[in-house]
Amino acid sequence: MPQQETSRPVMVEACLSPAQIKAMLAELVAAFHARDVEQLAAGWSEDIVIRFADHPELHGKEAGKKWLAARFARQRGYRLVKTFRAVTGNIIGDMWTGQWTDSLTGKKMQGKGMEFLTMRGNKIAVWEAVFNAWEEGCQSGVPIA
Repeated sequence: MPQQETSRPVMVEACLSPAQIKAMLAELVAAFHARDVEQLAAGWSEDIVIRFADHPELHGKEAGKKWLAARFARQRGYRLVKTFRAVTGNIIGDMWTGQWTDSLTGKKMQGKGMEFLTMRGNKIAVWEAVFNAWEEGCQSGVPIA
């Protein structure tokens, strides 16, 4: 009976050191707290692809800036914490939590997500994120018993 081959993760040299990644994430958090669309977009490639939760995929800096400005308009007092989790090659993984007040409903909200940032040089070329949000003090809305 032939032995089955097993797949093993391939370790690829990281594009940035953990210290550089942590510094980059801290800069992103500061820009989010300042609601600075231009500073965030300065870290993107011109042809960035954004895949964020259930939103339609976005292409290009201008589309990303417009979406982010709309997001900032909806999230008053947004507070973000990002935690570096992994890097392989040019892909950085982190998890994050956020709290804000919804500008339309006035409800205090919180959320949690994970993201992968695919780098091209020192710019984010692909931003992929999953995200769950819920009203503060309420149980999660994830439909699992």
